Amino acid sequence: MKSTLKGKMTIRKKSIFCAAGVIALLALSAFGQEETFTDANVDYSFTVPEGKWKMTVKPSATSPNVEYVNGDRTDGHLEVRKLAVAKDALLSDIIQDEEQKQLFRPGYVAGKQENFVGRLRGNVFNFEFVAAGRSMAGRFYFLRANPTTVYLLRFTGQKDSIRSVRNQTDSIARTFGVK
Repeated sequence: MKSTLKGKMTIRKKSIFCAAGVIALLALSAFGQEETFTDANVDYSFTVPEGKWKMTVKPSATSPNVEYVNGDRTDGHLEVRKLAVAKDALLSDIIQDEEQKQLFRPGYVAGKQENFVGRLRGNVFNFEFVAAGRSMAGRFYFLRANPTTVYLLRFTGQKDSIRSVRNQTDSIARTFGVK
């Protein structure tokens, strides 16, 4: 009789353990909700990996730009820009033009460039600067859509924050595509 009671307790513990596991998985999937950005006013889309990223500037017929923040602007700010470039312009030249604009930021220090592959190929340009006495960082993705169009995804925020969400910035850039 003890062995039967013991067997029932084991089955009950297994059932409770399995139910707790299912609840935990459902809770994790609810927290890790992805959102796909798409809008009739733009010809691109991308996936935002976490619900913490919120749209702050919505594209319109007159301005195709979109902006997101990761909770607070200093924790992560994304601006998407479409650049019209000369036919077959080199990405290194486009990056250099953008870098010239960043040179005037206080404490500006150029970082390294990296090749990047997602739905679109391109390069990533990293840099650091100071704003309001805080160490900040920029991670700019230059993604070529065609010979005359480059999309620029500008991520900026506190240096530690940008470093900690790098997997998210890479994910957004990897999923960025033209409709």
